[in-house]
Amino acid sequence: MSLRQCAIYGKGGIGKSTTTQNLVAALSEAGKKVMIVGCDPKADSTRLMLHSKAQTTVMHLAAEAGSVEDLELEDVMSVGYGDVKCVESGGPEPGVGCAGRGVITAINFLEEEGAYDEDLDFVFYDVLGDVVCGGFAMPIRENKAQEIYIVVSGEMMAMYAANNIAKGIVKYASSGGVRLAGLICNSRNTAREDELIDELARQLGTQMIHFVPRDNEVQRAEIRRMTVIEYNPKAKQADEYRTLAKKVIENQKFVIPTPVSMDALEEVMMSFGLLEEDDESIVGQTAAEVGA
Repeated sequence: MSLRQCAIYGKGGIGKSTTTQNLVAALSEAGKKVMIVGCDPKADSTRLMLHSKAQTTVMHLAAEAGSVEDLELEDVMSVGYGDVKCVESGGPEPGVGCAGRGVITAINFLEEEGAYDEDLDFVFYDVLGDVVCGGFAMPIRENKAQEIYIVVSGEMMAMYAANNIAKGIVKYASSGGVRLAGLICNSRNTAREDELIDELARQLGTQMIHFVPRDNEVQRAEIRRMTVIEYNPKAKQADEYRTLAKKVIENQKFVIPTPVSMDALEEVMMSFGLLEEDDESIVGQTAAEVGA
């Protein structure tokens, strides 16, 4: 099987890193060789695999060594649960420079040092929030990741973010092989959430690849800095991530998405009771105008 490079996008705080690491743990359990590249300055994309607070990042190590050219692959790569290879790109100090530079520097370094070896089945890029500009767009802009999964929930802003990310994919799809591979619903227990995300997926021309129910076992595992697969392999939630992994392995529906207008998105939300008919659109308004 050829290497599949996947990027996970979604609104900040939606549970991307948790979902990615639990998915990767399940893929590893299924015998797949996987690398995670954390593309978030918080550097929390690998902590459940490594049982640590945060992995030392490429950018931090490069600053200490003098430049990224002074690093070796073993300096930046750790091996975590299930023999998953773990790398964190990191970023500059807050307020200094573009955090997206770290992503570009890290991926280029990994390529030059031969990290993408023939044994790998999957690389997952866990990308900051819903930012599809600059360095954070690199996995899709530079044709690194061909498969994009968007983590979403039945909340309004999570759906706005998913639609925006779909627009970003369209922008780069014409010049490369990047495709939307599906929506992963990380449930927030909102009303008719599975139906809502199914409808959003239909509008975007994609699929809801899996509905991950809300379960406190995820938090219990996280407190111990573990994935559910490792912490409680017999848990029902562990089986949810195994099902997601199986669906990802078998997935062949890779599309150029069809993002919708804000009006159309709000119509979907209204039909599911997320917005009232007399609500003015909050998009483009300041917090004061919304009454926050």
